[in-house]
Amino acid sequence: GEEPLTERPGSILPPADFEDAAKTVQKMINRTPTDQEVVSYLLYPKVFEDFAAHQKAYFDTSGLPTYAFFNGLEPEEEIAVEIAPGKTLIIKFLAVGKPQTDGCRTVFFELNGQPREVVIVDKSLKPQDSARRKADSSDPKQIGAVMPGVIVSLAVKVGSKVKAGDQLLMLEAMKMQTSVISEQDGVVKEVLAEPGIQVESGDLLIVLE
Repeated sequence: GEEPLTERPGSILPPADFEDAAKTVQKMINRTPTDQEVVSYLLYPKVFEDFAAHQKAYFDTSGLPTYAFFNGLEPEEEIAVEIAPGKTLIIKFLAVGKPQTDGCRTVFFELNGQPREVVIVDKSLKPQDSARRKADSSDPKQIGAVMPGVIVSLAVKVGSKVKAGDQLLMLEAMKMQTSVISEQDGVVKEVLAEPGIQVESGDLLIVLE
């Protein structure tokens, strides 16, 4: 019972605000967007939002072979991932460790022939210990651990005023120390870390306001 359109469908759509869309996309990806990214957002806003969130969490995964991205690797399987022209990573999956009480497992692999390991959350497990809160990568006020390690020192406390570039704390792993700095001005609202505590990559350490 509906009357057919007698004009071009696109002519009855509201005008696209490219400047406003560019500002929205810039907040999602934390940089100036390209024209292609702005158009992609205008055409498929939810898809682009999910894509931007994926890249924030896992960086650019487009170099992974499709089967490896969707299914993972089998033990002793090896893949090559080109991250830039002339730069290729050789990744070999070795094994997965036993379940830990916090619901995590250690994954063992080789990167260009060198042994590596990373701790991941196994979503099929029910943690026996209370899990640490994770930082929301889309919220610049949430400061997370940049790598697994032990907190060596804290430079701030609740109520401390910080500026962009100020050191917040120091992490140590494999006898190497790394400073965690603030990316913006603010006041420390919450501190979830203390010296001597072991943390994993992404664990929430400090919240600003």
